[in-house]
Amino acid sequence: MARAERRTERLNTPGSRRRLEVPRPQVDREVFGQFAEGFARFMGTARFLAFMTAIVVTWVVWNLPAGPERPRFDEYPFIFLTLILSLQASYAAPLILLAQYRQEARDRVGIDADREQNAQNRADMDFLAREIASLRMSVGEIATRDYVRSELRAELRSMLAELDSADDSRSSGGRESDHR
Repeated sequence: MARAERRTERLNTPGSRRRLEVPRPQVDREVFGQFAEGFARFMGTARFLAFMTAIVVTWVVWNLPAGPERPRFDEYPFIFLTLILSLQASYAAPLILLAQYRQEARDRVGIDADREQNAQNRADMDFLAREIASLRMSVGEIATRDYVRSELRAELRSMLAELDSADDSRSSGGRESDHR
């Protein structure tokens, strides 16, 4: 009777789940990721395509009914070849995706670093623009070489004009006294 009650209770209320402890193999993610990237790089090469093409052509030619008698292990619909290629694709796709995710993560880190560098460059440019503006304002208050030269020329002209007028007045004053 107690056993029947316990089952009824268990069916009416959620019980605690017992986890089955299965030992998991420890895989170094970095090593596996590097393997996935190397595999993805290799699959994207012309060497891999040529290698796979040679294998498939050899497989098909060997198993065609035409030609000399030899043991054929995969007749015309090439079901075993299809199985092998499907198996290869089923392993290749996740490895290629893993390599893409790793590259995306590296790109994200690079983009973040570029963004920080751009912000620092922008701050540096703003600082330099303010410094140049302050230098221009202070240079506007400083006499330039051309300005000093023009002022000296103007002063020299005015002094020469005064000397000429003084000479004219002396020479005309001296003449007037001679005429009297």
